[in-house]
Amino acid sequence: MEENKNQGKAMSNAVEKSLKVLLINGSPHARGNTFIALSEVAARLNKHGIETEIVQIGVKPVRGCIACGKCQERQLGRCVFDDDLCNRVSEKLAVADGLIVGSPVYYGQPNGSVLSLIQRMFFSAGANAQNKPAAAVSVCRRGGATAAFETMNMPFQMMNMPVVTSQYWNIVYGMAPGESTMDAEGLQTMRTLADNMAWLLRKIHTGDATDYPAREPWQPMNFIR
Repeated sequence: MEENKNQGKAMSNAVEKSLKVLLINGSPHARGNTFIALSEVAARLNKHGIETEIVQIGVKPVRGCIACGKCQERQLGRCVFDDDLCNRVSEKLAVADGLIVGSPVYYGQPNGSVLSLIQRMFFSAGANAQNKPAAAVSVCRRGGATAAFETMNMPFQMMNMPVVTSQYWNIVYGMAPGESTMDAEGLQTMRTLADNMAWLLRKIHTGDATDYPAREPWQPMNFIR
């Protein structure tokens, strides 16, 4: 009996060590506030023993879907257009266990490039996303974050992806590069998101998440201080 228990524990640990979360930085700024927010999530996931990779969308154009339907017609599992990062990110998602998409807020919406990426990726290679926990992160100067956050969450629900929550909406504030480091509550929200993602991944892949994640004391921050 004890031997079986040890074997089960070893198997559980092996599965957990192989877990990976893909994070997409939807900002054209490689080291801006969106990167800071995602890095906070990644660092916490790493503490849980979960591998992470942050993919930056960059500054090159990302095609929008033209509804040609060729990916479906030919059952390609990828987009027929291969001149941007869409198919490469799809391949990364295929071997990941969870997905987090972060974006700055432009006019109350996510960056158009990251929306084009997600729409094409999910339509052409949706099997890579099915049933994998996902979360959105929006970063803004002042307003529009909740609208952008909701927009990014909607595709997850259509792909049967469990949406991972936190202690608040996944929003971090900051305009100038590095300002988001001063948003104590926002960064705490990122860490709580990571704790919840780790817990859910362990629950799905090992069944070894019997206790809820420990919570940090709340660090509230108001606009007017």
